Amino acid sequence: MKFQDKEHLYGNNNNKKQIIPKIILIAIFVIIIVLVTPLSYPLFGSSVLLIRTKSKAPNSNIDLIEQETLPSTSLKECDIFNGEWVPNPKAPYYTNKTCWAIHEHQNCMKYGRPDSDFMKWRWKPNECELPIFNPFQFLEIVRGKTLAFVGDSVGRNHMQSLICLLSRVEWPIDVSYTKDDYFMRWRYPSYNFTMAFFWSPFLVKAKQENSDGPTHTGLYNIHLDEFDHKWTSQIEGFDYVIINGGHWFFKPMVFFEKGKIVGCHYCLLENVTDLTMYYGYRKAFKTALQALNSLENYKGVTFLRTFAPSHFENGLWNEGGNCLRTKPFKSSETRLESTNMELYMIQLEEYKIAQKKAKKNGLKKVRLFDTTQAMLLRPDGHPSRYGHLPNENVTLYNDCVHWCLPGPIDTWNDFLLEMLKTERVKFKGEKKPQIV
Repeated sequence: MKFQDKEHLYGNNNNKKQIIPKIILIAIFVIIIVLVTPLSYPLFGSSVLLIRTKSKAPNSNIDLIEQETLPSTSLKECDIFNGEWVPNPKAPYYTNKTCWAIHEHQNCMKYGRPDSDFMKWRWKPNECELPIFNPFQFLEIVRGKTLAFVGDSVGRNHMQSLICLLSRVEWPIDVSYTKDDYFMRWRYPSYNFTMAFFWSPFLVKAKQENSDGPTHTGLYNIHLDEFDHKWTSQIEGFDYVIINGGHWFFKPMVFFEKGKIVGCHYCLLENVTDLTMYYGYRKAFKTALQALNSLENYKGVTFLRTFAPSHFENGLWNEGGNCLRTKPFKSSETRLESTNMELYMIQLEEYKIAQKKAKKNGLKKVRLFDTTQAMLLRPDGHPSRYGHLPNENVTLYNDCVHWCLPGPIDTWNDFLLEMLKTERVKFKGEKKPQIV
């Protein structure tokens, strides 16, 4: 009997008693589908979209760029400036033989540097991945725009790195207003993109008073409250401005405010108070940032690039110091301290002040381009004695200030591209993309 009941339930279609149980089963099945499908959509929806996106092959560089700049699905913010260096066997992405923009003093391989591993690292933020610089992406983002580097020779070092990385897409043409190497302009015709370099190592009005001075590196009069019109008079039309300053402030300086001497740094002049380099450094950044915030027609984004420490060991730069390490530090092996820490903190403080003023203005934007931690960990990236011929008479015989090209400074353009992506999203009012 029990067997017959089972047979009626599952096997005999002619028995009308089966109809009600079957209808019940079907109803239950439909209800389950209706209830479960919406709940499962978030699990499968993104995969469906991903398959659909992948099925469309890019037919141009622009299509490829658009796909690569789609927001990712990370759920948290990431500090791209906090991390470690990890091996990157694919690097470098250009060589000293393929890029003519490398300054002689940073052309380490040309002058016989025996090791090459210093070129084969990438920056890995602690909580995400930082994409390697994509020249097509970069040029598409800056299409029709302008970028200026304002500062010292390390800033120029950065610009030359950018030119070399972009050379995989296009070489720029020289559109400089002058033949002076300290004020160069380069234009990328296919993208109508122009970048310029403005030499201003003190960022404010300055003049060399004595070519020798106490340390045989010159004595400079620094007008801490006056704009350097060599760059401020030309900057208003730029979309992006990267300012930097650091190593020149170690030189002997006499400080002026309102046209009068207020003190100095290691000037060794009678009746002039030594206010230290920190006083001049703070005032100079305050004035430079004030210039950008106060220029009526400047509507660009200002990036304050933080101090990149030097790595002299076994002596100062003029006392036989060198930098012969061949691999990066780990973050646990060194730390920012002493002078480097003081200069860095001054920049952070002045950045925060300028950012608040910019927000009140409404049309100004100030961002922090924080390279300090990453570069503190790269004692292996400097030219040292491989920036010139062995017997050449140069001021900085062992260069532990600038950076070999190719080399770790190329990562600054990884940072730059990621920040430009963020700026573009902010400008369009979209949801900020996250890096994974």
